[in-house]
Amino acid sequence: MSKQTILGRVAQLAKANINALLDQAEDPQKMLDQLIRDYASNISEAEEAVAATIGNLRLMEQDHQEDVAAAREWGEKALAASRKADGLRAEGRAEEADRFDHLAKIALGRQLQSEKEARTAEPAIAAQTEVVDKLKSGLEQMKGKLGELQAKRDELVARAKSAQARNTMMDAVKSVDVLDPTSELSRFEDKVRREEARAMGKQELAASSLDAQFEQLDALGDEAEIAARLAALKAA
Repeated sequence: MSKQTILGRVAQLAKANINALLDQAEDPQKMLDQLIRDYASNISEAEEAVAATIGNLRLMEQDHQEDVAAAREWGEKALAASRKADGLRAEGRAEEADRFDHLAKIALGRQLQSEKEARTAEPAIAAQTEVVDKLKSGLEQMKGKLGELQAKRDELVARAKSAQARNTMMDAVKSVDVLDPTSELSRFEDKVRREEARAMGKQELAASSLDAQFEQLDALGDEAEIAARLAALKAA
């Protein structure tokens, strides 16, 4: 997997608008579950690719350090050979001095080659370091998005369960309303009141009949009194 492909995938997934994706989904929960699986898979692949990229960078850095160290060592060898040549020349041993000067030149050539290799590697190392930093940042964003997706999924599942529980409760309440036992009590109460009214009517009717009888009895008493008084008048 090329660095450009990795960077493109990291950037695309890190910038994904989760809410927009959910708005387009027929089943948001399934959409979130699939997104989580895709994110986890892509993060795993990206981590492997980034690890390989970091490994290549570390190898380049090691090679650069070796070139720098080699340049320093060849410089030290060139200096040692030159000083040896100067000492031999001071002793009048010109032929041996020339041989050590030649060794110094060879060492200086090796030093120059190592320095060139080190300088040549530096821009590539800098570019690779920038790529690694971007990849690390992108991975962190992807992991943050994964956490956001998981939180969204958990929130959605909780809301769905809550809505289902509310619907179940409302259905139960509706069923209770339909089969409201108080309506039976109301009808029974009406029946009791009608029976009470009938009893009151009979009682009132009975009272009226009794009053009439007592009124008849009073009328007979009056007639007897009148007859007695009339007899008294005639006897006088």
